[in-house]
Amino acid sequence: MSPTAFVAELIGTTLLLLLGCGVVANVALARTKGNGGGFLMVNFGWGLAVFAGVYAAAASGAHLNFAVTVGLWVNPQTEAFGPGIDKTFGNALLYLLAQMIGSILGAVLAWAAYKQHFDEEPDPANKLGVFSTGPAIRSTAWNLITEIIGTFVLVLVIVSFGNNPSGLGPLAVALLVVGIGASLGGPTGYAINPNRDLGPRIAHAFLPIKGKGSSDWGYAWIPVVGPIVGGILGGLVAPLVHYAATAA
Repeated sequence: MSPTAFVAELIGTTLLLLLGCGVVANVALARTKGNGGGFLMVNFGWGLAVFAGVYAAAASGAHLNFAVTVGLWVNPQTEAFGPGIDKTFGNALLYLLAQMIGSILGAVLAWAAYKQHFDEEPDPANKLGVFSTGPAIRSTAWNLITEIIGTFVLVLVIVSFGNNPSGLGPLAVALLVVGIGASLGGPTGYAINPNRDLGPRIAHAFLPIKGKGSSDWGYAWIPVVGPIVGGILGGLVAPLVHYAATAA
């Protein structure tokens, strides 16, 4: 993986988390212009965050999500991770490193943009919700299943985009994220990306946020393990979908 691709993946993931955490902050925190904008606003904000991040990370193939990386890793039809980037274990780890650095940095920048509103917000749960996901109804098994299903859909369709070029590129992925959020995001807030949750949760833990409360580490493994399992399943099933489409 070249330094250019590494930096592209880092920048793309930074933009993803800056804009994604930013839209949650705008909806959830006190005295913002977007306060109370609702979950659909969050869905569209995350979709447009993906749109911006994918364009910025073109040189790396714009994974921005370790679930996508592992999905491509296990998919036998995938020959490379990105332009000129071999599908090797070492390169997968470099993607993970770039994504983690970018996710933490993006969350820190979102906090800086909304610093005064974090100070004004009285509810620690709203502050944590800017950085990380959390379940509407806490249930370890069902929360995990929800994240697996959502990420399975994400990776399956992203891999299918590669088999059926539409010319829509980043817009297609952005609309997919909006659709998953609107349809499957209600139970857990839809991480569908280990980096989307873990990196910002780390940032929440170390940032000097007034009255921030707990980082809820007891839940933190679900939006990491669930998306990785879902990504693997999506990558493995994608060839079957491609076979069925070409055989029809």
